[in-house]
This record gives sequence, C-alpha cells and structure tokens, in this order.
Amino acid sequence: MGLSGPSLLLSPLWLLLTWVQPGTGVEHISYVPRLSGAALEGKLTQSTFTLEQPRGQFNHTSISDSDLIWLVVAYSNAIQNFGAPQTTQDIPVPATFAQKGYYFTLPTNRLRYPSGPASSQLRVLRVGNDPHCSPMRRGCNPPLPGSGPYRVKFLVMNDHGPVAETEWSNETHLHQARAFEAVRGFQREGTVVIIAILSVLLAIFLAALLVLLSSTWSTCFDSCRSTRISSPRERERARRYNIHHMCSPEPERGS
Repeated sequence: MGLSGPSLLLSPLWLLLTWVQPGTGVEHISYVPRLSGAALEGKLTQSTFTLEQPRGQFNHTSISDSDLIWLVVAYSNAIQNFGAPQTTQDIPVPATFAQKGYYFTLPTNRLRYPSGPASSQLRVLRVGNDPHCSPMRRGCNPPLPGSGPYRVKFLVMNDHGPVAETEWSNETHLHQARAFEAVRGFQREGTVVIIAILSVLLAIFLAALLVLLSSTWSTCFDSCRSTRISSPRERERARRYNIHHMCSPEPERGS
C-alpha cells in the first residue's frame, strides 16, 4: 500500500527529528544545578563548593531506581568538548581532570533525591569534600585544584550507557589563595589597633621588669658592701684566741 501525500511530507520531517536526537537516546531534564541557598559557613572555599540536592528531578519513566546519577564536574571552558561515556568503564576519574577537563563524582540513585516537601534536615552536596580518597577511584570527591571557574551537571547512567542529563550550571568561582592576603589582613584597622595596644602593654611590662631588677640589684649590692667579710687568717686568729681563753687554768688561791 502506497503512502499518501501527508505521509510523504511527514516522513522526511520524522527522519530529520530522529537524526538530530542523540544516538543514545539521552533524555533531557530541564534542571540547572545551583549553589545552596542556605546560609552556610564555608559554602565556597579554596577547594570546595556546596550545591543544592536535585530533589525530585529524576522521576522520569526512563530512569529506574538502580540507575546511577553522577555529578559531572568540568572546567567552564571544557564543556564544549564533553562527551557522555557509553559504558561505566569509560567514566573519567578525577586523576584525568587536568587532561580531559572534566570528571565524574558523587554517584547515587534517585532514591537519595526524593521529591516532596522540604524538611528541616539540610540536604546539600559538597563538591571536593574528601581529601583522603584516591583520585584514581571512580566516584572520588577530591578537593578541587584551583579557583575555576567550574560548571556541573547531573548525568544518569545504567549498564547500557547514558539515560538522562540536566543542564549545565552557571560558573562557580572558588576563593583564591593569595600570599599577600595575610599581610593585607594585618593592615586592617581593627588589627592595627590591637597590635598597638599589645605593643604598649609589652613596653610597660618590660619597663616595670627593668625597674624591679634594678632595685633588687641595688639593694643586694648595698647589703653586701656593708657586711665586713673576714679573711681566713682573721678567722683563724679568733678561733685560737677563744680556745686559749677557754682552756687557761684558774689562778691558785692562797691557803
């Protein structure tokens, strides 16, 4: 049976749409990862940053509870070269970050990101929070090597390859460590005042200590100078005189 006119027109369009879809059939999730909005100390450091958990974002029918959800960490200028691995063996480890420009970390499943009302429990993802893991191990979450900028996204994978992915996040810049920051910190007004007060107190303490030592030395010197120290010969004479005086016989009395 031949194709009708509308079918002939729709067939090329259907073929075109099929061609532009990724060959692996990766589902697109309209979610942009973002930094945690909670007032956290250390939300951004020199080697870590904190994301909100993507709760309720993976309830798609194409995703199963056993599929792993990976966080892809990439340099901002490397996302154009990103290609989703087709097998779990191809997942890049943190040790290849400098070479590839991206790596996978923090694997979990969608049961860890359930939908529902927000609870009082803080649910965040801290990227770069494990300084003891081996960068050669898949899933390792080592400290980030520099200030970035970095961008992240979530990628769902199973044994057959990628299943779904989110949008890339906005750029994240970490705090930079500068050698002159410590010197500049001492120049702050409050620090200068504290240092000045401590310097004055130290000077007063040293002056009082010098006065005390000088007074003690003067008293000791005067006391030692006023005490006459007899020589060994004089002490010997005194000892002999006393012995002679004590041992001399009494004069004889007349009868």
